[in-house]
Amino acid sequence: MFIFSNLFDAVGHILNTLLTIYMWIIIISALLSWVNPDPYNPIVRFLYSVTEPVLRPIRRRLGISMGIDFSPMIVILIIMFIKYFLVASLFDMGARMR
Repeated sequence: MFIFSNLFDAVGHILNTLLTIYMWIIIISALLSWVNPDPYNPIVRFLYSVTEPVLRPIRRRLGISMGIDFSPMIVILIIMFIKYFLVASLFDMGARMR
């Protein structure tokens, strides 16, 4: 059973790392929206192409109230929930199988 334990631990670590990286990408994209960057910059295009598919549906549901976009904050809260619920559950299942 140690193989499945190690599998759950590995999946938990990889998922935790990917979610952390995506959370930072969301934060950087939100900060860039404050300074109105060059839309033809490859880094800006990459950030927007990675974050917009996730942020756009949330923006449509929330609407923009008083000019403030809360969608990055909602996505970060969802990411944190996934990290504290799913990733922690994977680590706990891995620890119980040992």
